[in-house]
Amino acid sequence: MNERLNRLAKLPLRENLQGLEPYGAPQIDVPIQLNVNENTHPLPEAVHRAIVEEVSAAALGLNRYPDREFTELRERLASYLGHDLTAENIWAANGSNEVLQQILQAFGGPGRTVMGFPPTYSMYPLLASGTDTTYIAGVRSEGYALTAADAAEQVRASAPNIVFLCSPNNPTGTALGLDVVEAVYEAGVASNAIVIVDEAYAEFAHNGTPSALSLLPGRERLIVSRTMSKAFALAGARVGYLAAAPEVTDAIRLVRLPYHLSAVTQATANAALKHVEALLANVEDIKSQRDRIVNELTRMGLNPASSDSNFVFFGGLENPRYIWEGLLEAGVIIRDVGIPGHLRVTAGTEAETTAFLVRLEELLNQGPHGH
Repeated sequence: MNERLNRLAKLPLRENLQGLEPYGAPQIDVPIQLNVNENTHPLPEAVHRAIVEEVSAAALGLNRYPDREFTELRERLASYLGHDLTAENIWAANGSNEVLQQILQAFGGPGRTVMGFPPTYSMYPLLASGTDTTYIAGVRSEGYALTAADAAEQVRASAPNIVFLCSPNNPTGTALGLDVVEAVYEAGVASNAIVIVDEAYAEFAHNGTPSALSLLPGRERLIVSRTMSKAFALAGARVGYLAAAPEVTDAIRLVRLPYHLSAVTQATANAALKHVEALLANVEDIKSQRDRIVNELTRMGLNPASSDSNFVFFGGLENPRYIWEGLLEAGVIIRDVGIPGHLRVTAGTEAETTAFLVRLEELLNQGPHGH
């Protein structure tokens, strides 16, 4: 690997990319994969059948370019989100990562800054470096909380061009109050800041948790980002999207590649959106397993964070590496996000969750390495 790095270093890479490593969790083939927050439930049979039929129909026209404006998909996404949104408010791309990248291409770049509040989604600084946007790391208070006053003060002090707010936050799992979004938006007036609320896990939030979609009217600098990878179990299809003022989608058209969403991708997403109820039934099952994990980890004497997502971030571990490796030996992989004393586990099916909990308790009871 060092030889490859040496060879890479000889190429005329942009200065801000030199020495960086690509994003990625370990790709280890084990029976129970609970490390990258996928929806581990297979697609419902009816949804699978609908996707196969629509993709088959789309295949007949693959000699032609797809609908550049993916009109049907935007209409279906607007209908799904509600909040009086129309196709004019919607943009989509190949996963929410590409959506975020396009936002930074349009509003970031050399001489501009983007602010995030780590620990948060580890792609934010990489998206910044990929677009040569300077990344500013804000700070959270005790317990990784972020209050409206604290966040607003940091935005006023740093005057960023773009702000990332992840809600529910990855890796901690907690949702932000709308007061935080409102305060950050107001604090960003002076620097005319674009405020992105990344709601990749919004469908898993506890009932009654409000979405930043409700704040969009009258706020042309606010963008709400979503994905079909999690709740819709389409991580392999790569479909992310945003809701914002129509002028935001017009701005992104300036940087998007033509025909960036393939006909196959559009067909897959449209088919899934015809079966929202079947897919969201699995979401309820995942939420119950998540709550079960929180309860069981608490019983074991660990410190799980309250979660509005499809994963649980937990602390209280003296030796996280020992736990991670012990789980892996039993065919269960979870995520070490690099925060001392903590690990993160995706809520899987009931059987997968049981396997994780049983093995974890065994490891904790085996001696001094767990607690």
